[in-house]
Amino acid sequence: MYNDVVDLREFYEGNLGQVARRMIRRRVRLLWPDVKGQVVLGVGYAPPFLRPFRGEAERVLSVMPSRQGVVRWPEDGLGLNALVEETELPFQDTSIDRIVLVHGLEVTENLAGLMRECWRVLAGGGRLLVVAPNRRGIWARTDRTPFGHGRPYSASQLSRMLRDNRFVPQRSARALYMPPVRSRFLLSSAPAWEEIGARWFQGFAGVVMIEASKQLYQLSPARKVRRHRPVLMPARQTAPVATRGG
Repeated sequence: MYNDVVDLREFYEGNLGQVARRMIRRRVRLLWPDVKGQVVLGVGYAPPFLRPFRGEAERVLSVMPSRQGVVRWPEDGLGLNALVEETELPFQDTSIDRIVLVHGLEVTENLAGLMRECWRVLAGGGRLLVVAPNRRGIWARTDRTPFGHGRPYSASQLSRMLRDNRFVPQRSARALYMPPVRSRFLLSSAPAWEEIGARWFQGFAGVVMIEASKQLYQLSPARKVRRHRPVLMPARQTAPVATRGG
């Protein structure tokens, strides 16, 4: 079951959420240091991790599933966020260079459909980055944060899921070694927790991230043709208008 979009926004506006955002975003940037000239798409609840790409990528877009709800993003300027059905992403085939999937995989009710759509819209040389709660981590054991909801994954489970859905795992990373508490002292020492955890306790990170490429040599099964499906193109000149939803 999806987290409510209001709860997700409130979490990332709070002190603990801001620290979690910084720690995860740091790892994302290490995996993707350069996205110049590329189209980047966030799926699930990705805006907290997309902002660094806005001044660099050719285009940055975000979509949120209808069961979760949608909020305006960014708050200033033209909206780049839209409410969608997770099994019918409004983009043409192979039109996206990078996809960040966060707060989506562990709560979806149609895993195969979601992954099929990510595969369809991703360009042949593109990359998918999945961020999911770590089964062995403390963050998956409490429901006080969004990472404590839905199905957590181990690194091996996440890699197997990607291979089963025609993706090829390439690289992995982990983040959130600090406990999910709101102590000011622990929050201020988050960078030290990350450094120590990444060196000695990788299996206990709060989230596991895997970058995967699109497997091209396997033929996809025939799909039923949908008529009159709206298509949202990552245009070069104009920006899409965000859709508000509950």
